[in-house]
Amino acid sequence: MIRQIEFTLRPRSRGFHPITDEIEANLPPLPAAGLLHLFIKHTSAGLTLNENADPDVRTDLEAIFDRLVREREAYYIHTCEGDDDMPAHAKSTLVGTALTLPVSRGRINLGTWQGIYLCEFRNRAAGRRIVATVVGEASAGTRSTDRRHSIATTTFPRTPPPSSRS
Repeated sequence: MIRQIEFTLRPRSRGFHPITDEIEANLPPLPAAGLLHLFIKHTSAGLTLNENADPDVRTDLEAIFDRLVREREAYYIHTCEGDDDMPAHAKSTLVGTALTLPVSRGRINLGTWQGIYLCEFRNRAAGRRIVATVVGEASAGTRSTDRRHSIATTTFPRTPPPSSRS
């Protein structure tokens, strides 16, 4: 089974925000075993997995990233969208825009202290778009009769080794 949905996270201010609950609320039923791939469709925000128990972690992460990539550097050329824009692009590149997480027994299989974070690098941003792709076997006790959601395997011809090319 492969399922894909797209949804919008509620808008947030700049910072590192736990979003595990919001992600889970927007997902279709998860398989007994599989993978959840999350992709954020933006170049000035990111997704990461980190500690969700102590809010000081979020504060420290923001301080670290603000020291790594500063605003108003004289060498920035892309400045037309504000002082926070180019640093937001650089921070997004450092963090990344996607996560792939295991799914077990119909739930995202996170560690005890792990949570999914939205890394919002703009001072003010609209809701961020997320594409969630779920891959896995059908949920326990269910049978999929819709072939559009079954996993297909395609074999591609191999490129011949360089010595046998004409």
